[in-house]
Amino acid sequence: MQVIKREMQDRLAGSLKPNKVSLLLGSRRVGKTFLIRELIKSYSGKVLLMNAEDLTTQKLLSERSIENYRNILAGVDLLIIDEAQVIPEIGKILKLIVDEVHGIKIIASGSSSFDLLNLSGEPLTGRSTSFKLFPLAQSEFSFIENPVETKQHLEGRLIFGGYPELIHLPTQEEKINYLTDLVHHYLLQDILALEGLRASSKMMNLIRLLAFQVGNEVSYHELGKQLNLSKNTVEKYLDLLCKVFVIFRLGAYSKNLRKEIVKTSKWYFTDNGIRNAVLSDFKPFNLRTDRGELWENYIIGERIKRSSYCGSFVNYYFWRTYDQQEIDLVEENNQQITAYEIKWTDKPVKPPIAFRNAYPEAEFYVITPTNYLPLIM
Repeated sequence: MQVIKREMQDRLAGSLKPNKVSLLLGSRRVGKTFLIRELIKSYSGKVLLMNAEDLTTQKLLSERSIENYRNILAGVDLLIIDEAQVIPEIGKILKLIVDEVHGIKIIASGSSSFDLLNLSGEPLTGRSTSFKLFPLAQSEFSFIENPVETKQHLEGRLIFGGYPELIHLPTQEEKINYLTDLVHHYLLQDILALEGLRASSKMMNLIRLLAFQVGNEVSYHELGKQLNLSKNTVEKYLDLLCKVFVIFRLGAYSKNLRKEIVKTSKWYFTDNGIRNAVLSDFKPFNLRTDRGELWENYIIGERIKRSSYCGSFVNYYFWRTYDQQEIDLVEENNQQITAYEIKWTDKPVKPPIAFRNAYPEAEFYVITPTNYLPLIM
């Protein structure tokens, strides 16, 4: 069985500090538990690994007292709580442990950012560092394949995405079943479990609408009208989908021009395979009418993985004017602007005149299947 070392492993190991929490966030089945177990293999101190979905673990941690935690963690150097978000008020528990158990290092993993980051009662500000784990990046696939194999696998990745377990499934039928099960029995259930949501059909219909509109500007009002939901409810559902790492948002970039779009958003899927599972569409790439959308979603996702794993702080946008001049991706890093047009074909593309005039210092690249690898690794 092929084992791929995750790009995040060394950074996560290097983040471990006494009386600090390292938060490892990522969707279900993205490889958090595997990463943790690989890290344990090379860790020299005493480790206590707790599965938060286990009732015994929940009971042990529920008694929120200094004495209890000191007893549980006596002699332990590294505490790891897997799927920590299922434990009520986990933020308060982690805060008490790091404040009162001398020298303890903690990793808490979670498939949503809710309890760990937002509903923790008392935030872990100054006590934690967050890391996000994605489906496999091309830089990680490169550990097990050569450039020829990468080229051969590209169209398959645009259809099936990069969830780690897929590399062990030999047939397309098995991959389709895996992704379909992942969407309906893990990701959707996680979303609905948060805040006790019950409108599963509305949520699924919203995800489908977004899947059809990848790369297009999305109106909350129009989405609400199609789903018979208020604009505020649509925004809430989109926020939920972001926080369980199903989708991510690009806002509009605007600094100089009155004609620039400023208030709309584009939404992309964290993984192409999830997007296609939502649509129940796994047709071969050469038969698809959405090749451009799949390519754009893939490249933007890979750029985000790349900068995240490098520890870069990059802001991501699209750019468009009211007279339809546009750029697919604009990245802002330390006030340096870089623009990317993402094209499946190799036709020459120049930056729009309005963008070039407004941002003469910006670098501009066209990403195609011919030149994409150095730009995502």
